[in-house]
Amino acid sequence: MQPIQPTRRAILQACLAGAAASLPAQTPSSIVAIARDPQLRSGLSSPDAARLAALADRAVQALYHADSPLAAWRQIVRPGETVGLKVNCLSGAGGCTSHILVQTVCERLHQVGIPPRDILVFDRLNADLDRAGYHLSSSRNGIRVMGNDDIGYENELAIFGSAGSLISQAVTRHCDCVINLPVLRDHGIVGVTMALKNMFGAIHNPNKYHSNAGDPYIADVFMLPPFRQKVRLHLCDAVTAQYEGGPSFRPQWTWPFNGILTSRDPVALDYTGWQIIEAERARNHMPPLKDVNREPVYIATAADSRHRIGTCDPARIVRREV
Repeated sequence: MQPIQPTRRAILQACLAGAAASLPAQTPSSIVAIARDPQLRSGLSSPDAARLAALADRAVQALYHADSPLAAWRQIVRPGETVGLKVNCLSGAGGCTSHILVQTVCERLHQVGIPPRDILVFDRLNADLDRAGYHLSSSRNGIRVMGNDDIGYENELAIFGSAGSLISQAVTRHCDCVINLPVLRDHGIVGVTMALKNMFGAIHNPNKYHSNAGDPYIADVFMLPPFRQKVRLHLCDAVTAQYEGGPSFRPQWTWPFNGILTSRDPVALDYTGWQIIEAERARNHMPPLKDVNREPVYIATAADSRHRIGTCDPARIVRREV
C-alpha cells in the first residue's frame, strides 16, 4: 500500500502549528531579517532617504552576519557579474518598490565592484515602470531600466508541473544573478504577493496562474530553472505595507510598517510577511484570509517534498529583528 500523502492544506496547518515532523520536506533553518525604523516616516509621507538606506543596510548586514553592509554585499555578488533587480511596479507610484531602496542597492553594488552598466532594473512592462516613476533607459554605459516588452522573452517554454512559460531574457540572458525586490502586500486572489509571486513579472503569461488562489502555480513558476538558479536574495519593501485590496494600491488599507524584510529563502520570507499582514488585518477587524477563501496555500506547496524551495515552518524560521 502506498503511504498517504498529506494535502497542501494539511502541510500549511503543520506550518502554522510549528509541527516540523509532519512536513514531508525537512529543510534547515532559514533567517528572515527584519529591520524597522518608526521614525522613517508617518502616514503616506515620503520616507527619509538616508534612514531608508540605513534600514536596508541593517537588514542585509544582519542576514549575512556581516561586519558592514559592503561585507554583506560581497557575499551576494562578485565583480564581473551582471545583476538584475526585479522590482514590482504593478501598483503604480503609490505601491511600487521604493526608488530609494533601488538606488541604495545600486549604490552598494557599485561599491563592491559592479559598475552601473552591469545593473539591469526590470519588470513586466515599460508602461508599468514608467507609471511607477522609474526613468526608462537602455544605455550601455549606465544602469538600464527596461520592461520585458523591450527586453524580450525566450522562444521556448520552460516547464515545471502546472507551469509552462516563456521567461524574460532579463533573467536568462542578460543577468548572472537576480536580486528580488517585492513589496509587502495583500492580493485579492492569491492572498499575499511577495517574493515567490514577484517572478510572475518575469514570465509572459502571469494571468494564467491565478486560479485556486495561485496553488500550485506560484510555487511551480518559481521552480523554473532560471529562477531557482539565479535569484540570490529577496529584499522586500515593507515601508508602506497593504493588508487589503491588493494588488492595486489602496491607501485606505495601507499602514506604515516602516520596515525591510530580507532572506535568502523566499518561502520563509513570504510566510513571515503573510503573518504580518494577518496581524494587521486582525487589528483592523478584518477576517483572516482563510475565511475569505484567499489563504495562500501556495506557500506550503513551495515548501513540500516536490518543490523544496524553502521552509514555512515557524520552528525553522529564525526572525532576526534589528
